[in-house]
Amino acid sequence: MSSSPFSPEVVAAVTGHMNADHPEDTLIICRALGGEPEATSARMTGLDAEGGDYVVTVAGTERPVRVPWAEPLTERAQIHTEVVRMYRESCVELGITPRGEH
Repeated sequence: MSSSPFSPEVVAAVTGHMNADHPEDTLIICRALGGEPEATSARMTGLDAEGGDYVVTVAGTERPVRVPWAEPLTERAQIHTEVVRMYRESCVELGITPRGEH
């Protein structure tokens, strides 16, 4: 894992936000882009310039998942843009209509 451009406070804020406000989106991302289609829950545990780290539950067992970003990130604002991209890409892959779209 490379050196992260994000402070521990930024990582804690992003993971806390994702886990509290977007658990369904996190699960969709892990099912589609994390290669865990059978996951029943997921939570974000960390991130760095190269990707996001998650823990998923599959058949009652937790396991780690790493989902790389499309390109290395260097600024906090890029995280939101990349997570939204990943969510939308995951919805397409899973055949789900993204939230807010009809």
